[in-house]
Amino acid sequence: MSEKNRDGKRSARQRLAMEREKQKSAEKRRRALIVGGAVVCVLGLAAAVGVLAANSGDDTSDAEGPAVAPSGAGGEKKLAVPVGRSGAPSTLVIWEDFRCPACKAFETAYRSTINELTGAGSLKAEYHLVTLIDGNLGGSGSLRSANAAACAQDAGKFPAYHDVLFDNQPAETDDALADNGKLIELAGKVQGLDTSAFRTCVNEGTHDSWVRDSDEAFRAGDFSGTPTVLLNGRNIYQDRSMTPAKFKQLVEAEAGR
Repeated sequence: MSEKNRDGKRSARQRLAMEREKQKSAEKRRRALIVGGAVVCVLGLAAAVGVLAANSGDDTSDAEGPAVAPSGAGGEKKLAVPVGRSGAPSTLVIWEDFRCPACKAFETAYRSTINELTGAGSLKAEYHLVTLIDGNLGGSGSLRSANAAACAQDAGKFPAYHDVLFDNQPAETDDALADNGKLIELAGKVQGLDTSAFRTCVNEGTHDSWVRDSDEAFRAGDFSGTPTVLLNGRNIYQDRSMTPAKFKQLVEAEAGR
């Protein structure tokens, strides 16, 4: 066999080995994305998808006018819905989407602990509502449910309605929360919420612009996805060793200082 033929065969084997390594790397990345998607609702499938989907559903942003913050909203530009004592030693900032399965999983695991700590005065929670799933999958359920939650805040019923929305979350691909009638029906599960004022607020999209401003703030914040959970500025959702018990210890330690 000539030296030229041997070199050609070696080159072919090298190319084949390189191609196999590329395929292995691609498969690893694919698996990592699948695993990551299971624990967090990732921000943006692609830039083009985000642009297209952000304009899908009931997009009436051109006609919405100035943002109307719900009653009692606080924080920068009044984009946070506060729950708990304003002077609490610890603050928990939560960015959530009512269509996001990972957000529901977080709420299911931590809700009772958060309620206990806010009730005791050692923790203040600040909820920021975003429309991530609308942008990723299309539809308007994130927007419509966030507006309805803001309407519930006007009525002093945000915590209870917030929990009802997560308890009745449809499948991620099911845009059932885009139906105002469904949102009003769910309000019937919160005593005293289903009023004419609440219905008008939901049907007119009173807080739609405020929700959009909140979503823009989320995207400008360089967060990776929802939920994003910050305890006194520390992203505890990224800490895989975090548990409700450990979270409680951190808050109580801060309160004891």
